[in-house]
Amino acid sequence: MKELIKHIAQALVDKPDEVVVTEIEGERTSVLELKVAKDDLGKIIGKQGRTARAVRTILSAASTKINKRAVLEILE
Repeated sequence: MKELIKHIAQALVDKPDEVVVTEIEGERTSVLELKVAKDDLGKIIGKQGRTARAVRTILSAASTKINKRAVLEILE
């Protein structure tokens, strides 16, 4: 999951080397924290949060396949 989010985020931003994804693993749930450069935050969130929602949908579909729950947190 971590690599999936990192790959998607790097494709969307201008500074892909500043993309950092941290995974906090729980028993049934994983929390993925995405941190990007301050200038790229708008690109990750998108207009009215559409891009962020789309990334979360992909993450949800991928995590369902491995019978886990994953939550994406976008950090400033």
